[in-house]
Amino acid sequence: MAPLLILVNIIFMLALIVGLYALQKKHVSFSKRVFIALGAGIIFGLVLHSAYGKSDALKTSIDWFNIVGNGYVKLLQMVVMPLVFVSIVSAFTKMKLTQNIGKISTLVIALLVGTTAVSAAVGITSAYTFNLQAGQITQGDTETARADALVKKMEGIQDMTFPQKVVELLPANPFQDFTGERATSTIAVVIFAGFIGLAYLGVKRKNAEQAALFASMIDSLYAIVMRVVTIILRLTPYGILAIMTRVAATSDYNAIWNLGKFVIASYVALIVVFIIHLLLLTLAGLNPVTYVKKSLPVLTFAFTSRTSAGALPLNVKTQKSLGVPEGIANFAGSLGLSIGQNGCAGVYPAMLAIMIAPTAGIDPFTPTFILTVIAVVAISSFGVAGVGGGATFAALLVLSTLNLPVGLAGLLISVEPLIDMGRTALNVSGSMTTGILTSKATKELDTAAFHENNEQAVEA
Repeated sequence: MAPLLILVNIIFMLALIVGLYALQKKHVSFSKRVFIALGAGIIFGLVLHSAYGKSDALKTSIDWFNIVGNGYVKLLQMVVMPLVFVSIVSAFTKMKLTQNIGKISTLVIALLVGTTAVSAAVGITSAYTFNLQAGQITQGDTETARADALVKKMEGIQDMTFPQKVVELLPANPFQDFTGERATSTIAVVIFAGFIGLAYLGVKRKNAEQAALFASMIDSLYAIVMRVVTIILRLTPYGILAIMTRVAATSDYNAIWNLGKFVIASYVALIVVFIIHLLLLTLAGLNPVTYVKKSLPVLTFAFTSRTSAGALPLNVKTQKSLGVPEGIANFAGSLGLSIGQNGCAGVYPAMLAIMIAPTAGIDPFTPTFILTVIAVVAISSFGVAGVGGGATFAALLVLSTLNLPVGLAGLLISVEPLIDMGRTALNVSGSMTTGILTSKATKELDTAAFHENNEQAVEA
């Protein structure tokens, strides 16, 4: 009976995929197809959860669905490192950008880190408002196992001084970092690309002919990589359908109910920070409603896939549709993968620090401790990987720096996926907001393109 049920589930998923393809053929907008896929995935997932619970039939069905969902994410991850590298280098080869490269880099990093510090303050406020404490959570076998794993993970970096952690960001072997081997691989590739870009500027002053040849090669490589990105992005509705089906079908709703206060507090903080993004855009004289409309597809993907790095191609495309020059979009998107992630490196570690501090006999709401947490969170946001687990890495860095028990970072393991969805979407919003504000500050934002109704831009 089970094989027949699995076959029925697979056929139904295929029918939904065919339905999405039919909508594409009818030229239904990209945004609408993304949200139709999101809704269909949630409904289908809830039906499967209700019908099968945690049965083997459901697990096997999800394995088949993952060919589409996880396969899509892997294709995006495949192109992330090449895209990060070629995006940063191509930013240097574009004459208009190189004249402002110092100002642009400073603005991007300042905005990413500054909004992360604000996010930490919002996280602290939410923890205080909801009276979150680590002692309120019952530690079962899952939480204990997670705590042990985190303690082991921390053994390699807990004894490192801050200067040593800074050195760890540097690319000793850039080819190794292109594989994503280290948690700090993304920022290492950014740094390596930065050196290549600076070298290009030096060669350009001394040998314009060689520099022009290199720039032409990079432009060609960038065009090819972006074409690969476009091909993959066309699969977005199908990937979101499969991913959301899995999430809805396999979520632990009892754990979500039991830890409801922590989930609500997290999402309140994430929503407040997103509103702050919209306020910053409003203060810059831009329509936040337009930003929301155009950014919804990429935010939806980030929410469902839980990977900021995987969302990079769609992030850059969306920024360009919002009038951000290609060079700045590449800078903000790429740097946003490893610096100043508002959700994973801002809200989350700050909330954990406030929750865990009382277990170490520390009053978490003294001004000194609050300011210390905000400063540590902002500094530790450098090098956080834009993939699943980045928030845990950030939390470990913050808790170890504050001399708090790192094992308690595993207390929310049962609801971690649900919270991580919102955190990832906020990360992506933070990098896009940074790109827009940087473009506005340098007077390079195409405001006509920002307000233009071009929903199909991401599929061009």
